[in-house]
Amino acid sequence: MQIERIPALSDNYIFLLHDPHRNIAAVVDPAEAYPVLQHLETLGAELVAIFNTHHHSDHVGGNTQLIQHYPNLTVYGGVEDRGRIPGQKVFLKQGDQVQFGDQVGHILFVPGHTKAHIAYYFPPQNANEFGELFCGDTLFAGGCGRLFEGTPQQMVTSLTQFRNLPDMTRVWCAHEYTLNNLKFALTVDADNLELHNRFQDVKLARSQNQPTIPSNMGLEKRTNPFLRWDIPSLQTAVKSHDPIQTFARLRGMKDQF
Repeated sequence: MQIERIPALSDNYIFLLHDPHRNIAAVVDPAEAYPVLQHLETLGAELVAIFNTHHHSDHVGGNTQLIQHYPNLTVYGGVEDRGRIPGQKVFLKQGDQVQFGDQVGHILFVPGHTKAHIAYYFPPQNANEFGELFCGDTLFAGGCGRLFEGTPQQMVTSLTQFRNLPDMTRVWCAHEYTLNNLKFALTVDADNLELHNRFQDVKLARSQNQPTIPSNMGLEKRTNPFLRWDIPSLQTAVKSHDPIQTFARLRGMKDQF
């Protein structure tokens, strides 16, 4: 499975999965159709699936037009998003699986950003390979999504599922927010040397208009404050020793940052 990162709108990423042996493709969260159609034409591949993580328009905006071009494709999304995702045919819940070529993706129910959010996790096929996590807006590089429809408790439970994944899991999140996320992270985790080094690397990359996605889960566990609610220094920074309250205060501070 080859993965292509397609920039869209102002800061979105669409991910195109390509099976070159079968010459088929799937797309994750198509914010718009045109760049996807361009890539498909270049590849000469047939689009067979849309994997939506949630219903927001910058994740499903291209669905209808893509269906018009490929009427036999299948649109996947969370069962709780019924009626909110254009063209949805498959309604997924925790523990379900999806097939793309030879790859099997596992469905994680990760509410918080929305009430229905899901993620797609493709485990590595060999011990020295990366797993692939398509996490929509639940987890960002250096950050996490706003709580529009969920609670801090739900989001911590959701992020815990990600935190339990192997360090060698690539994180394909849907927005290029990394630089601003790390600026905030430094305000609450200032003694984290690896975070400082990451910030410098990201600042250089963005100054050269290079993407920072994918990240990887090991790096996120060590430098993303929204996966570190049980770290004493972060709890001290927000004046709480309760993990859920620590996360909630971090998210509130980020909302105002």
